[in-house]
Amino acid sequence: MRNATTILLLSAMASLLVAKGAEGAPDILIEDFEKADYGAWHTEGEAFGPGPAEGTLPDQMRVYGFSGKRLVNSYYGGDGATGTLTSPPFKVKRPYINFQIGGGGHGSNTSVALLLDGKTVRVSSGSNTEPGGREELKWTHWEVSEFMDKEVQIQITDQQAGTWGHINADHFVQSDAPCVSEKTRTIDVQHRYLNIPVKNGATKLCMRLLQEGEIAREFEVELAPADPDFWVFLDLTPFQGKSLTLWADAVERDNKGFDAIQQADEIIGGEDLYREKYRPQFHFSSKRGWNNDPNGLVYYAGEYHLFYQHNPYGWNWGNMTWGHAVSKDLVRWEELGDAIHPDALGTIFSGSAVMDEQNTAGFQQGNEKTLVAAYTYAGDTSRWSEGAKFTQAIAYSNDRGRTWTKYEGNPVLGHIVGGNRDPKVIWHEPSKHWVMVLYLDDNHMGFFSSKDLKVWERQSELKCFYECPELFPLPVDNDVNKMKWVLYGASGEYYLGEFDGKTFTPDGEALPFNYGNCFYASQTFNNIPSEDGRRIQIAWGSAGHKDMPFNQMMNFPVELSLRTTERGARLFARPVREIETLYTNSAALPDTILRDASQKLEYTGSGLMDISLVFENDSAAEFGVIVQGLTVTYDAGMGELRCDDKKAPLAPQDGKITLRLLLDRLSVEIFANDGQVYMPMKQVQEGDAVAVEVFAKGGGAVVTGITVNELSSAWEADQ
Repeated sequence: MRNATTILLLSAMASLLVAKGAEGAPDILIEDFEKADYGAWHTEGEAFGPGPAEGTLPDQMRVYGFSGKRLVNSYYGGDGATGTLTSPPFKVKRPYINFQIGGGGHGSNTSVALLLDGKTVRVSSGSNTEPGGREELKWTHWEVSEFMDKEVQIQITDQQAGTWGHINADHFVQSDAPCVSEKTRTIDVQHRYLNIPVKNGATKLCMRLLQEGEIAREFEVELAPADPDFWVFLDLTPFQGKSLTLWADAVERDNKGFDAIQQADEIIGGEDLYREKYRPQFHFSSKRGWNNDPNGLVYYAGEYHLFYQHNPYGWNWGNMTWGHAVSKDLVRWEELGDAIHPDALGTIFSGSAVMDEQNTAGFQQGNEKTLVAAYTYAGDTSRWSEGAKFTQAIAYSNDRGRTWTKYEGNPVLGHIVGGNRDPKVIWHEPSKHWVMVLYLDDNHMGFFSSKDLKVWERQSELKCFYECPELFPLPVDNDVNKMKWVLYGASGEYYLGEFDGKTFTPDGEALPFNYGNCFYASQTFNNIPSEDGRRIQIAWGSAGHKDMPFNQMMNFPVELSLRTTERGARLFARPVREIETLYTNSAALPDTILRDASQKLEYTGSGLMDISLVFENDSAAEFGVIVQGLTVTYDAGMGELRCDDKKAPLAPQDGKITLRLLLDRLSVEIFANDGQVYMPMKQVQEGDAVAVEVFAKGGGAVVTGITVNELSSAWEADQ
């Protein structure tokens, strides 16, 4: 992939060099701040310190995007310090002054200004005013031709205390051309993909794909100025045979990436797809880009649909879009491409999907039942949706989820409060209506009802959990006469209680479900056939690797059940049985007696494994297993299971502790006592062979029921 990339970019660079002579005279450096002090620049106050900063200052978020090793950074001593930094006079000899700027966006209080006769004639500020944000410097410029041959000064000002009360700046030059400019290209669509080179850490650009002057797609991308880390793609299938315009808002003068963007019928780098070193082999991950929350889990016509929060254009969070994959067995997934794209109402945050059996919304055409997705429009999260609020919307599909149409009456639920989001929609059969659980604000969930998925009525509210709600019934101990409703939020904490179609009434306190560090925003499938009877959950497995063209994954699907324990009814989780379709080599190993010692099992697996062990304690204070560099310990005295800094209460069952471990490239998922404890953990697997070691400390223990099942890759078939 690297050689092909280099050839493409060299070709683009060569074509640009032909016209380089038209760029004008060489730049004139005003100041690059690469010395240890400010030289002839004059400082007042404390904010700018004794000289340029070598990047990030103490207690500051990482500062990046500047040139060289030093920059102006007024965070010296924190956001409380103030001051100014003023250049010596110089004459304007070029029509543009280019520079890099970041930090606070408090107008003239955190600013870079051009002074003529002591008066401000040009001014720029940073971009941040609220908590959060990024310490990134970006190129900007002033057009100064009207001041040609006049004497001016640059003044950098920090007169702001508190949040983002600082300014960053670097590399001032006079130039015949602006440092950044808009660019456009005509794209006559003849191939499936538009391949775009990405460099992690490069300046983000806003790009748009325009059709007949109207925005069809908008996204931010870290466009690689030269050799990319990887290529992302925009699927051009909906635009076949059309003539489009590709537009970028602020391409740096030396960035060759815009001209390297190209159409193809293949993904550049796709020859390594699913075979990358750190690609999970039986956990879902997207071909390219970031993924987080699972969305719209629904079963229909023999297929499990997995939608998910997706940034198709970068390794980090952003450009929230609904990605889409389907599977017939919950193990082997086919990525269909992005289903629901941002528009003027906002980027597409989390939500759910249903099969509208009775055509209550009136969308059905033909024999196929309609799939309806309910999602959040995250207003004001893109340039396109500037000023919009968070609202709830629906889209529908009449071709088994292959294409989606946004409802023309969107939003179906207007803004209520704050960042209200993540609608979970279910059909409540006793009430004969749809129910939506919606995160409101301040750990409040709202409950709404509808007859047609279009008009919603607010019914009740409950203070409980933070974002990504889920609501479903489960029988206790498989007894359909002992049903309980489960309500949970993104962390997995849950209530058991009663639900009458309008109001949820908890039985008691919130209960923990997930004990690991690789679990968030789980959802369960709607419309699982009654004859199957399972409640199947998928969670976002927050694990990634910086050297990969994808980031994050999904945890392996688990079946949920409610079982009676000594503390009452509790949720259990165990891997879905379909994992057995990946088993290749299986081995039952002999019992192992441990006496205050550790022992490697006489088995070294391929690295993809489903391992089961049963520990019978004699006198050991601790015992457990070591796999993939991860130690799983049971503390007999404390009665708890530990892994890294995570722990869970666990009592022996019939004097035994059972462990089941799923090993993949980026994680180890731990199930104890048949799923009473669920502890998914991030863990990078280095190398192809994994040893299994068991141990006991402070006494003896016996390990029985040792079963090792090696797994084939779920991606073995070309997709």
